[in-house]
Amino acid sequence: MPEFLIEATEAVETWTIDGAARRNALSKAMVRELRGHVERVSSGRSVRAVVLTGAGDKAFCAGADLKERATMSEPEVREFLSAMRETFRSLEKSDCVFVAFINGAAFGGGTELSLCCDLRVAAPTAELGLTEVSLGIIPGAGGTQRLPRLIGLGAAKELILTARRVSATEALGLGLVNRVGTLDDARALAQQVCQNAPIAVGAAKHAIDEGAALGLDEALALEQRHYATTLGTADRLEGLAAFAQKRKPAFRGE
Repeated sequence: MPEFLIEATEAVETWTIDGAARRNALSKAMVRELRGHVERVSSGRSVRAVVLTGAGDKAFCAGADLKERATMSEPEVREFLSAMRETFRSLEKSDCVFVAFINGAAFGGGTELSLCCDLRVAAPTAELGLTEVSLGIIPGAGGTQRLPRLIGLGAAKELILTARRVSATEALGLGLVNRVGTLDDARALAQQVCQNAPIAVGAAKHAIDEGAALGLDEALALEQRHYATTLGTADRLEGLAAFAQKRKPAFRGE
């Protein structure tokens, strides 16, 4: 059975993890199918943004499927973590923009999945947390690296070392999510992204992500390289023409 339900509206797809009975937990099959969907939308420009959410109203993704994990040998756990890290990284490397709608609990790997999305909208009832140390492990899919980059070292250490869960309101105050709202709000945010030139959006996304760990001079040079990718595009000329003619631009990703 498919692990995701896919809905398409113009240039936006909504991917719903179809595993409410297991609280949309991360399984081998789910991670494998997620990687395939990311590769699909990354290979063209027809899908410009994806809203990623979970089935039901209880959980976005409650972390690893612990029943499945209990059947794995140590080498199998290492292999699964490697696949999960590569899959999560593929969302960041894609030109497509990913918006997480955190519709409920997002613990451990669930919060890590939301962190590799570009934007995050949380339902008012959502809870987030990197709870791994309470299970005798640490975040293994990028949480120790992405969370400090997003909310700062001190706040990230507090959440990771205490395994504390935070509400949607506190997550908003920390900068862990961009907005508190509904699935429609997440889709509207994705549609806003899609109104802009897709090559430019991808270039801006990568300039931000890749420059975050660089010194300012290196980061400015990186920005210049990404800017250069937009100079020869038809979309840049369309943007200039639309501005001069006082009309809405029709970007085609060319």
